[in-house]
This record gives sequence, C-alpha cells and structure tokens, in this order.
Amino acid sequence: MTTFFSRMLVGVIGLPVVLGAVWVGGWWLFALVAVAAAIAIHEYVTMARPLRPLAPAVYVGAALALIGAHKGGVVWMLGGVLSTFLLAFVLNAFAKTRAPSTVAIAATVLGATWIGLGLGHILLLRELHDKARLLAFTVLITVWAADTFAYFAGRLIGRHKLAPSLSPGKTWEGFVIGSIAGIFASFIALYDTRDTYLTSWQAVTLGLVVVLAAAAGDLFESMLKRDMEVKDTGRLLGAHGGVLDRIDSLLFASVAAFYLVLAFGYA
Repeated sequence: MTTFFSRMLVGVIGLPVVLGAVWVGGWWLFALVAVAAAIAIHEYVTMARPLRPLAPAVYVGAALALIGAHKGGVVWMLGGVLSTFLLAFVLNAFAKTRAPSTVAIAATVLGATWIGLGLGHILLLRELHDKARLLAFTVLITVWAADTFAYFAGRLIGRHKLAPSLSPGKTWEGFVIGSIAGIFASFIALYDTRDTYLTSWQAVTLGLVVVLAAAAGDLFESMLKRDMEVKDTGRLLGAHGGVLDRIDSLLFASVAAFYLVLAFGYA
C-alpha cells in the first residue's frame, strides 16, 4: 500500500471515530483519550529508552491527569500530573538503571506532562461551557486542516525547508498554506455563532494560535525523535507512524486553545 493510500485509509477510519467521541463526550471521549494516552506513552517510553524513563510513573501520572481533568477540572489535572515527580523519585530509588537520576526523572516527568496535559486539555475543552462541542470540533478540524494541507502543499510545491535540522520534510510553503487552511477552517466552523459566541476576529485569532501551537508541537516531537535517532514513534497507523506521531500537534494546540478561550472570557 502506498504512503498516500495508507494515510487516506487511516484518516477515513480514524476521523469519524474521533469526531463521534467528541460529539458524544463524557465517558466515551474519556475512554478514547485514555486509550490514545496509553498507546502514546508506550511509544514514548520505547523511543526514550536510552534515557531510562520510569514507565510506571509515566502511566500513573498521565492517568491521574486525565482522571483529574475529567472529574475535577484544571486543578485536579495539575495535581495528577505533578504526582509524577513523587512517583518518579520513589521508583528511581529502587530502580536498577544506568541513567543518571536527573535524566531518568526528567524523562519520566516529560512524558507524563506532555501526553497527560495535552490530552487532558481536550477533555477540558469538551466540558468548558455550553459551546464546548463546537469548540472541540473547531480545534480538531483546524489542526487536521493545517496538517493535511501542509503535507500536500509541501510535497507539491515545497522548496524551502522550515526546520531542516529538526524535520527535513517540512517546508515554509507547506507551513504557510497549512496555516491559511487551518485559520480558514476555524473561521468557517465558528461563523454561524459570530454574534452569540466568538466573534469573527476571535475565531481567526483562535485559528492562528492553534496552527502555530500545532506546528510547535510537531517540531517538538521531531526534536525528540532526532535526539533518540528514530524516524517514527511506532507503526500502528501505517504511513502516519505511531499514535504519538498523529497527536503531537494536538498536544500543544489543545492547551493553547483552552487558555485562549479562557482569555476571551468563556469559562
């Protein structure tokens, strides 16, 4: 199967599942996010094996963050992820690892925070207020549009490398066209509610912030993969790589979107 058709197949199957879970919300969305977190953490721990992350602490810290976000909100989510520090310290005292304690604990906290907080904010977005479903849809569609158009534009007309030392395949042409597509998607998704919810300029601002955060999230994972000398975090999703490769943009974008909407005055 070619890379193109592999990507299309994953998108055709995966997108309705994700959007359906977001539409229903509640425990259905929590279950999907929890499964994605478990797989992503496995991929992260495998990728970061040279740093000797303490896997049980990563799983528990991220799980507590997701449970906190689902049941108690931001404060409980932060409390959950901060427990990773204590768990990592305790486990490191008994672990037989060749990595320095500072490195092992730092890698552990990074995994739980990156994945736990990123996915936790998706749950927070979905429960933010009476327009939560629309908001969550908008963020997902904006990220998807930006990623998709950036990929195809980069392959078709990309000439100038965006960050050659981090991700040689990404181009400025792809980034610009993907950003325009993402901002437009955000504007269209929120257009009908411009007089009752986010105004047009707020919708455009949300789109801009989401696409910039998504690009940063993508490059952040590329930096980690470069350091660990791996191409993809997994093979579960075919040409897309692993689950972590697929959600890396969303892990940053969900956080940025949540606090921007709070700044707009919607809690």
